[in-house]
Amino acid sequence: MSTLSGPVVETSGLRKEYPTRRGTRVAVAGLDLAVEAGGVHGFLGPNGSGKTTTIRMLLGLARATSGTMRLFGEPVPERLPQVVGRVGAVVESPKFSPNISGRRNLLLLSRSIGAPDTRVEAAIETVGLTGRDGDRYKTYSLGMKQRLAIAATLLKDPALLILDEPTNGLDPAGIREVRDTIRALGEAGTTVLLSSHILAEVQQVCTAATIIGHGRVLASGRVDQLLGAATSHRLRCTDAAAAAGVLRTAGLTVHLEDGADRELGAVLAVETDDPASITRLLAARDIWVSELVPSRQDLESYFLSLTAADGDGAVDDEEAGR
Repeated sequence: MSTLSGPVVETSGLRKEYPTRRGTRVAVAGLDLAVEAGGVHGFLGPNGSGKTTTIRMLLGLARATSGTMRLFGEPVPERLPQVVGRVGAVVESPKFSPNISGRRNLLLLSRSIGAPDTRVEAAIETVGLTGRDGDRYKTYSLGMKQRLAIAATLLKDPALLILDEPTNGLDPAGIREVRDTIRALGEAGTTVLLSSHILAEVQQVCTAATIIGHGRVLASGRVDQLLGAATSHRLRCTDAAAAAGVLRTAGLTVHLEDGADRELGAVLAVETDDPASITRLLAARDIWVSELVPSRQDLESYFLSLTAADGDGAVDDEEAGR
């Protein structure tokens, strides 16, 4: 796989409108998206926010009303035939033959696209189906079927892999299996554009993310930058009441966390970007700290705060129920 630099996916002012009986529905409203090469980029938004419509436009499955799109620097859909061989995508449930093995399904597919059979073995290993590849497809769990779908896209050795809600309908074990597969692909150098609304899962695999609402970007950047540095710290010490008084006198904001444990003592939440000052202030009053950890905002909390401020997204025709 060749080394890439710069944006692999770019959209500028991307807009998609649908005619309805009541007028025009806007599914994507001036979307500016940039996905850099390498790693896993989360494409996040509430159901109906325009994720699937955007992906369908990138793949030439829907026509944009206005705006521009590029894959690997090439304008699409005009140059899509020239770059589609470098793109793998799981957008809808793929069709496999139920009565033959996963391996046989992949072999038939690889030969139909002119890929060498050696790619089949590599794809099976990458998605973690070694040992089950000889079983008939109809015996696979939902998670295994989704991993086989990802394996099918890897037969082209794509530089870009687009996954639209790949863990929908999976149980916790299936979600973990697919998540581990996606993480491994990103670490191996494949650029993965992952559309999802399961934030806890996304946070564990994504290096960067774009959050959209009503078809437009609400925030974009590296996940650690989006969440920012922790300014709240969880404190447990020998005398929580006295500690709260000392810290408040020093000008810090302190409040009691819910769910205090009687045996371990109360837990205080202290707002400061200098945690060393907490231990210094308390030690000077013979109050000893037993626990002091940063409370970093998680991606789900950040996502909910953004989308709540943006208002509930209306479900467009193509994403109803998604």
